[in-house]
Amino acid sequence: MSKKKFSHQILLSKKRKYIYPLLDQGLSAKDLNEGIKVLKSGRITIGKKTQDFENKFNKFLGSKYALMVNSGSSANLLAAFASCNPMRKNKFKTGDEAIIQSLCWPTSLWPLVQCGLKIKFVDINPLTLNVNADDLIKNISKKTKVILVINVLGLSTDIKKIRDFCSKKNIILIEDNCESLGAKFNKKLLGTFGDFGTFSFFYSHQITSGEGGMIICKEKKDYEILKSLRSHGWSRDRNTATKYPHLDPRYIFINSGFNLRPTDIQAAIGLSQFKKLKKFMKIRINNRNKIIKTLKMHKNWSNQFSFVDVPKKVSPSYMVFPIFLNKKFRNKKTNFINYIESKGLETRPIISGSFVKQPSTKLFKLNPRKKKYPGADQVQELGFVIGLHTKNISNKKLKFLSETLLSIDSL
Repeated sequence: MSKKKFSHQILLSKKRKYIYPLLDQGLSAKDLNEGIKVLKSGRITIGKKTQDFENKFNKFLGSKYALMVNSGSSANLLAAFASCNPMRKNKFKTGDEAIIQSLCWPTSLWPLVQCGLKIKFVDINPLTLNVNADDLIKNISKKTKVILVINVLGLSTDIKKIRDFCSKKNIILIEDNCESLGAKFNKKLLGTFGDFGTFSFFYSHQITSGEGGMIICKEKKDYEILKSLRSHGWSRDRNTATKYPHLDPRYIFINSGFNLRPTDIQAAIGLSQFKKLKKFMKIRINNRNKIIKTLKMHKNWSNQFSFVDVPKKVSPSYMVFPIFLNKKFRNKKTNFINYIESKGLETRPIISGSFVKQPSTKLFKLNPRKKKYPGADQVQELGFVIGLHTKNISNKKLKFLSETLLSIDSL
């Protein structure tokens, strides 16, 4: 089968009713009813539910400031633009260097580009999916002013080592924790190590509000910048109004800005889900263990697949289940993914594979020396993910998964 035909079939498969989807009934009737209550109230824009969610989120993480936004991507956008804002004392400038790993999501990378930073990619460890802290630190130069670390799929590197180095060198650290809500490094929650920490509540993530995200920070000034940037550069602060008596106090714009506000509908659903985070985490860990055990106990098991190693000191919080093909099946991957999709098993790449290989990276000349990133390449060539559901997996589905996955031998 040609790659062109394969790609077309995968696009069509999005309309298919899956036997084992990426997330199965992720939103309960109670979650949806919380959103419906807001809808019926007629006050659906950002308001009390958003503030309640922000406060509960803050308390859980032990952070000082939290701000809800309309997506995790918007949280990354705010983190980048706040880091170069004229109101910030320690800020980067256009032309400074930013480090990001080669295995990343587009909207982890693009805010850095949009802020005028020069990008330096670093490779990842394919066994853990995360960047190696020592490798990243070796790549830091005098030009490096920003590091964006992604905690990939519920795991992380030694983020403390990176944080400590950044503190010594006065480098801004943005911690993209969109895929790892609830995970810990050395008993400290991920997302709380950086100057900014970002989170996503997209559908298949640890909790979901359909769309939605959160950004946290430690400094009041950063929070004020974020809040203004989130909403048009707006300020409704009483003290600000007294400084500009010639302006309508309701419409004073003190900064640049976007409109990245969530709705109270999203906040209500997200808050309902947030109460079940620890329960979901436990179920997903158990489901992952059951899937691995069922595969390895199957009569046809012969190491066709391998699984991600959990790094030392990391307490994981899974959202999906990454799987790697044995290298001998490298040339079968296209046909294999197409086959299991046709049987009703929904898949995704591991994030977007090696982002350096994406055409947009070439368009913006982000890898002019055509440097190789073998770790990310290996993940792209051998890896894929399936869902980890928030309900206990049935024996029927375990049987379906093991038989469908182990069909690789017969293809």
